[in-house]
Amino acid sequence: MFGVPTTGKNFNLTYLVDDKLPLGRALDFELPPSLEAAEPPEARGLSRDEVRLMVSYLHDNRVVHSAFRQIDQFFEAGDVLVINTSGTLNAALPATRANGQHLELHLSTRLPGDRWTVEVRLPEDGTTRPFREDMAGETLTLPAGATVTLQEPYKPAGNDPARLWLALLDLPEKLEDYLAKNGFPIRYSYVRAQWPSEYYQTVYTTEAGSAEMPSAGRAFTEKVITRLVAKGIQVAPLLLHTGVASLEDHEPPYDEYYRVSQETADLVNRARTTGKRVIAVGTTAIRALETVTDEKGMVHAGEGWTGLVITPERGLHSVNGLLTGFHEPKATHLAMIEALAGLEHLKVTYPEALEQGYLWHEFGDLHLILP
Repeated sequence: MFGVPTTGKNFNLTYLVDDKLPLGRALDFELPPSLEAAEPPEARGLSRDEVRLMVSYLHDNRVVHSAFRQIDQFFEAGDVLVINTSGTLNAALPATRANGQHLELHLSTRLPGDRWTVEVRLPEDGTTRPFREDMAGETLTLPAGATVTLQEPYKPAGNDPARLWLALLDLPEKLEDYLAKNGFPIRYSYVRAQWPSEYYQTVYTTEAGSAEMPSAGRAFTEKVITRLVAKGIQVAPLLLHTGVASLEDHEPPYDEYYRVSQETADLVNRARTTGKRVIAVGTTAIRALETVTDEKGMVHAGEGWTGLVITPERGLHSVNGLLTGFHEPKATHLAMIEALAGLEHLKVTYPEALEQGYLWHEFGDLHLILP
């Protein structure tokens, strides 16, 4: 392992190459707890679109500090904005073992054959942590007479204890109805209180299915979208149902369901051939779009489950801009962002975000990366 430190006022940013990391490389830095967004901006007296926006330009590493509600100032007529319209499920459920032990079940991804990947977590001090006992074949009791049977570990890695399981759900009613009555949004330790499900939805949600919110689009409001459309920006929707993250393990991404329409493929292809910018809203939008993009940059319609892992070595073929949140130290999403922006650009922008006090995580501030 080696590091190339970039020193700011109160922190060190290091680039790691380490075969113990899931993708072999990542940025490592200390994220002060004060920069972890512990609640939605609405709880701080702000509207969704009043979060901060850092804009950075790849061609000269220039950084501009702004507010999200002014994002239309950074777009040009003909730009295409690719959005993920997946809505967030109440994907967390209380669960009980046969011995009476209380756990928390996180639904992740619905798979073919009506199977699911799920995570079992142990409640602890107001939050949860991964529960890694061997539970193969065990059935857990869920609210309202529902059950989940853990069949086998999902993509087990050597002898490491399983975090995710392949499982069968037995519910007394339709999934969304059941979760609306009995589930709640997945919450991690940096979010101090449980917030209702509406705080975890984007304004352009069309179909629920994500275990966690595609949070890069959370700050959009109807007024912001109206200003963008009036300016001539085109919106290209697609769908990727996001699974549960692993803040503890930083595992590589796993299979997620996606759907890209022919209309969206045509919009992106037309923009690329006419020299317009294609800007993804979130890493989830990039993953879906790259799944159906060939090496020549041609986007095709498609639907299914994607296991695509995007690294700097693979590169990106479909977009040249990205709106995203700020990602945790060693996070594997940074490899995807490095594929777009390059390491040197991240060495400029992440120290700048830390120095300027931008907020991290799903309720935090945003970063717009432009060519």
